Amino acid sequence: MKQEFIEIYNRYIKRDGAKELLDYLLSNKSDFFEAPASTRFHLSRDGGLLEHSINVYKCLKDYLSRSRVKETYKLNVSDETIAIVALLHDLCKVNVYKKSMRNKKDSSGKWIQVPSYDYQDELPYGHGEKSVYIISGFMKLSREEAFSIRYHMGFSDTQNIRNVSEAFSKFPLAFALSTADMEATYFLEE
Repeated sequence: MKQEFIEIYNRYIKRDGAKELLDYLLSNKSDFFEAPASTRFHLSRDGGLLEHSINVYKCLKDYLSRSRVKETYKLNVSDETIAIVALLHDLCKVNVYKKSMRNKKDSSGKWIQVPSYDYQDELPYGHGEKSVYIISGFMKLSREEAFSIRYHMGFSDTQNIRNVSEAFSKFPLAFALSTADMEATYFLEE
């Protein structure tokens, strides 16, 4: 899966700073390729974040390929933008999950220790906005890319519900990315 990510990334993402961002993700300063996607829910396992990022990429490609999206919504997005927003939307999760143990009842009702993750964010800058911040340290994002990544959580990010509506209205790619993220999370991943 790591090779698939690198292949997609290198095939489509060509702007200044892209190589440096990938080098960072591959370095020992980042756990992107080993991190889980969540503490206890979808893809809460080593490599879950990588798997989720590729799932979102595939879901977004599929959504954007629909004739209704292209013809009715007039949403035509470059391959580079698709790769950037889908593969990198959750960079905010790099280096925040720490392996731990938690108690859980087994099938007989007995308490047992099971592997888990704790969430420890040394850069508490929010979710989507933190991903935009990290990416922007390496390469320039278009306004639509930045808003799409910032609002990829859609209405599940309850802090600024009015802003979500405005972002979706002004930047249809934000809605598309949010849809792909939810599809991957709730239908492809356990």
